Amino acid sequence: MRALVTGGGGFVGRHLGEHLRSVGDEVVSLDLEVDVADPEAIGEAVRAARPDAVYHLAARSHVGQSWQLPAEVLRVNVLGTAGVLAAARTLDPPPVVLAVSSAEVYGAVEPDQLPIAESAPLRPLSPYAASKAAAEQLAVQAHLGYHQPVVVVRPFNHIGPGQAPSFVVSALAKRIVEAERAGSAQVAVGRLTARRDYTDVRDVVRAYRALVTAGVRGATYNVCSGRDVAVLEVAQRLCALAEVEVELVEDPELVREVDVPVLVGDGSRLRADTGWRPRIPLDQTLADVLAYWRAQLDPALP
Repeated sequence: MRALVTGGGGFVGRHLGEHLRSVGDEVVSLDLEVDVADPEAIGEAVRAARPDAVYHLAARSHVGQSWQLPAEVLRVNVLGTAGVLAAARTLDPPPVVLAVSSAEVYGAVEPDQLPIAESAPLRPLSPYAASKAAAEQLAVQAHLGYHQPVVVVRPFNHIGPGQAPSFVVSALAKRIVEAERAGSAQVAVGRLTARRDYTDVRDVVRAYRALVTAGVRGATYNVCSGRDVAVLEVAQRLCALAEVEVELVEDPELVREVDVPVLVGDGSRLRADTGWRPRIPLDQTLADVLAYWRAQLDPALP
């Protein structure tokens, strides 16, 4: 299979490219050299690649930063999705497009509605979530209006080695490694009460390919573990793996203005249609994230 990955130089894109190549796929990766929101540029790139499948990952993906750059988030995430879909329709046959959305589109969900199924209403609470909800509708419209082969995915929180420190688990791990190097006892944290459904990114990319090959066209799928864990517990597990005693200290600068209290998904549709299940346990992921930051902050380490 010949695959085109937008956002191929990003955290998920790098892991996806590695996985696709490991199963024998040919991969064309696009990153910042092509503006996905420029119809002419993305059209030319898609036609040159002539893929069998398009994994559309390119996005402005940081929830917190979306409050400062709402127009840019909408431009990239919504217009970029429209451009990728339109470009894919010019090929014959059109490739299947995996449109990557986010579980953030669900917003705040009442406890009696957990775990969240794909049928849950969308109540986005941030500019990022709103942009992803709009991009989803473009993908669904492309399937209904043009019979375009599209699959929408709503990944819940995915973590792993190589993630930017602007995301909470990677940020915590980086600060803990910095504390190890400095011999410090304190690590700054934001509010730790939120609960999230964490999946290793290496499991997430397996789900993406499984959905390209076996997912129902026009359908939407949660990609999740089905288990929610408090950010506090994640921080404590990271501290337990640290090489020094660590004290967590709340920093008001790290607290988000609006945060979804609980996100946990129902992944039964994904399991039923593809047989996918997560393989990598959370403690292994956290150990790998710490190892990544130890290597980054001290390249001489093995």
